[in-house]
Amino acid sequence: MASSRLFWPVVMLLVLFAINLVAFPGFFEITVRDGQLFGSLIDILRNGAPTLIIAVGMTLVIATRGIDLSVGAVAAISGAVACSIILGSPDPGSLATVAVAVTVALLISLVLGVWNGFLVAVLGIQPIIATLILMTAGRGVAMLITEGQILTVNSPPFKFLGSGFWLGVPIAVIIAAVVFGLAALLTRRTALGMFIESVGINPEASRQAGVRARGLLFAVYTFCALCAAIAGLILTANTAAADANNTGLFIELDAILAVVIGGTSLAGGRYSLVGTLVGALVIQTLVTTVYTVGIPPIATMVFKAAVVTIVCLLQSPTTAEALSGFRRRLAVRSGKGVAAS
Repeated sequence: MASSRLFWPVVMLLVLFAINLVAFPGFFEITVRDGQLFGSLIDILRNGAPTLIIAVGMTLVIATRGIDLSVGAVAAISGAVACSIILGSPDPGSLATVAVAVTVALLISLVLGVWNGFLVAVLGIQPIIATLILMTAGRGVAMLITEGQILTVNSPPFKFLGSGFWLGVPIAVIIAAVVFGLAALLTRRTALGMFIESVGINPEASRQAGVRARGLLFAVYTFCALCAAIAGLILTANTAAADANNTGLFIELDAILAVVIGGTSLAGGRYSLVGTLVGALVIQTLVTTVYTVGIPPIATMVFKAAVVTIVCLLQSPTTAEALSGFRRRLAVRSGKGVAAS
């Protein structure tokens, strides 16, 4: 069991749960108020939903031996576009207005994803450089859209995306579950997942085998940008304001950390969406633990780095080999003991 890539991330998640339970005995309590679910676990799921959504797209990008550093900027652009359209409408509270704003924001994200795919698949630019371009310019684009201001909107239908509930469950959690489910269905119930892994393992061999690697790269980068836009809409709707400087700030790092903690290799190839889910929960639970235990929030990044380091060390081949050798020696000793008796 310890050889499974999910073993140590799950152990780390359980350790964080235990720490929270000690610091706050009511950590696992879930209450129902006005037909809505509340509790620490619900907060972790709701606050971690944007990270999980982006991490799902990031998983597929990393599986192709790529990386997308622009997701935070795309999230900021998405929120800025939606809020600017809502503010410019004569009826900001109209469901039709919000639908148009959300649709336009998602369409723009598709264009940005195609741009990243073009740089990587057609021009052959290294993914980290190609997406760094949009990461740098994207914040500036978001600032231009908002004219350097924080756009505050008063639109109940839009705010529903970030803080609303449906059947007692936060709408952000439902959206994250839908994105995760669709990605898992399309990549694990069809040949798409195998094609993604083959491109990540050996692009040239995949091309010679008939896999359209260029189209596949376009698809994964576009999907990742779409995930970033959805997350950006949730983040913006939750605060009812578009902040080009802070919306989605460093969320690309959290998404990459979630993917790495989940056991997906940055070298490409095989990936695990379930592992990404566990990784996203570890990241968000760690943030919650920092607040619960009373550690200054400014130290959050340090603890994230520590957790990722520990998990990566436990998942490393050297550690796995050492554990395997320990089990072999233990088995030999047990066999000798049985023989002696």
